[in-house]
Amino acid sequence: MVIIRPISSFLVLTVFHCIKLVAPSASENQFAFEGFAGANLSLDGAAAVTPSGLLKLTNDKHIKGHAFSATFVFAIVSEHAELSDHGLAFLVAPSKNLSATTGAQHLGLMNISDNGKASNHVFAVELDTVLSPELHDIDSNHVGIDVNSLQFIQSHTAGYYDDSTGAFMNLTLISRKAMQVWVDYNGQAMVLNVTLAPLGVSKPKKPLLPTGLDLSRVVEDIAYIGFSSATGLSIAYHYVLGWSFSLNGAAPALNPSKLPVLPKLEQRHHRSEILVVVLPIATAALVIGLLLVGFMIVKRWFRHAELREDWKVEFGPQRFSYKDLFDATQGFGSKRLLGIGGFGRVYRGVLSVSNSNSEIAVKRVSHDSRQGVKEFIAEVVSMGRLRHKNLVQLLGYCRRKGELLLVYEYMSNGSLDKHLHDKNNPVLDWNLRFHIIKGIASGLLYLHEEWEQVVVHRDIKANNVLLNNEMNGCLGDFGLARLYDHGTNPRTTHIVGTMGYLSP
Repeated sequence: MVIIRPISSFLVLTVFHCIKLVAPSASENQFAFEGFAGANLSLDGAAAVTPSGLLKLTNDKHIKGHAFSATFVFAIVSEHAELSDHGLAFLVAPSKNLSATTGAQHLGLMNISDNGKASNHVFAVELDTVLSPELHDIDSNHVGIDVNSLQFIQSHTAGYYDDSTGAFMNLTLISRKAMQVWVDYNGQAMVLNVTLAPLGVSKPKKPLLPTGLDLSRVVEDIAYIGFSSATGLSIAYHYVLGWSFSLNGAAPALNPSKLPVLPKLEQRHHRSEILVVVLPIATAALVIGLLLVGFMIVKRWFRHAELREDWKVEFGPQRFSYKDLFDATQGFGSKRLLGIGGFGRVYRGVLSVSNSNSEIAVKRVSHDSRQGVKEFIAEVVSMGRLRHKNLVQLLGYCRRKGELLLVYEYMSNGSLDKHLHDKNNPVLDWNLRFHIIKGIASGLLYLHEEWEQVVVHRDIKANNVLLNNEMNGCLGDFGLARLYDHGTNPRTTHIVGTMGYLSP
């Protein structure tokens, strides 16, 4: 067996055939290999041709390989029948140097940093055996079409359509059995057909992936065709038994009887011995980790339960269940979103109470927002007992995991700033403006002099003035508010509020 040994764990492994896509000569029009003994190939890294003529793309060193073809027979042989890491891809690329790619992932095609760039000029048909949610894979056994990106433009579970019945027949890419792929592209019609079938089955009439695709801006005049493959943590072998290519017309048919035979999978007893040692350690570490996570969850649950009970007794306003608020806002959907601020998001909801529907506004505050737990408690304390027609009424609250939620009466006419600055809204006349100002002044008089304590809002601006259905101004957002006893001299150690609205 002729094998080029790698000098590191992950080396680029290349097997190339260059084609010229502009005015080719007759000898450049097509090629066919049924086995690779004596073939004129460019081998790099750990690419290997066995004495029987089998092209071996990957080995147990977890490396990746490249070769080029249009119609090919392949096999993925994993040491574990139900486990494989990544797969291989047929590709057309402007260069045979893909050494900068990561050998342990993404089929050896490209790095995440290059993903989606039009300058890649890479077209690939992926035979993927790993489910990658970040790439929106449909499953861990699919065929996909990639253009300059690791995310396919179309994909389908591996299989083929039976010519006699028309039924779809599933195939398992890591079945350790040889399969054949046909890639046919019509430049004039701009149609790409990808077909898959077990070795020995004639090419199905119905392709697996028929796709409308214009490759004229993707494939450059001189390009390399072949394969890219990668293995990660799992030990898998990617084999190419033969391939053929043609620039004009159908690729030459491959004769299965002339293809090399797949080697038998070697038994590696020493790996079993390693597993005997590693598995108990890994299991123990996992159990300890789960216990720690469980302890933290239980501790946090008790802490939150105490907070909820304290607020319910001391501050008065009703506590709502998260489920009720979730249902009222239709799952906090985008269609119910009223606005976004530094504190979080505000949603409109309809709450069913005593066989009647009541409109509410739910302010959803996260721990990483500008308004944290301290401001949340301040707003509950401040507004829970305040009662005035020119203050937005706090109806209740909810706390769940990392979320803090405040429930208010719904102000149907929104915030004052939208009426002042939004050109789509009618201009407020001076009588209405004066009416709104008097309402806010009445609310401030109540906060400063008429309630049992002095409430200093500290963030009065048009955004925090809300208008009800009668265009009455109501002051809201008490996240920065502070309470003082009457007759005391309130002091603060730092400036708070919104720039542009602070007193000089």
